[in-house]
Amino acid sequence: MQSEFRSSAVIACAAMVLALGALPAKADLPGDEIKKLVSGKRVFLSVPLGGEFPLRYNPNGVVAGSGDGVGLGKFMQPTDAGRWWVADNKLCQQWKSWYDGKTFCFTITKTGPNTIAWKRDDGYAGTARITN
Repeated sequence: MQSEFRSSAVIACAAMVLALGALPAKADLPGDEIKKLVSGKRVFLSVPLGGEFPLRYNPNGVVAGSGDGVGLGKFMQPTDAGRWWVADNKLCQQWKSWYDGKTFCFTITKTGPNTIAWKRDDGYAGTARITN
């Protein structure tokens, strides 16, 4: 009896693993969807020790950010502005001062109606929520 139960449990677990493996993986968004998702919106990046870092992606290609709420004034200029665009299905941005003006691009994966996961081209990754 126990042997039959174990066999049934093993078969059920194997079926569940196979079924979960058949679910489509969340895909990175294409460029046109990225643009629609962030243009005119506020993106709140989750920060490691709690809190959020707000960025505003204006429709005219200007991005503005403020690190005041997470205490960045101690380490860098607390606010900055730059430009954003979409290239090769990635969200790209370049700040005037932050990151010494270096350009970074991000793949974006939608994780919920108003949430995303992002991965920067240097491998750094995180999550964010999006509002109007």
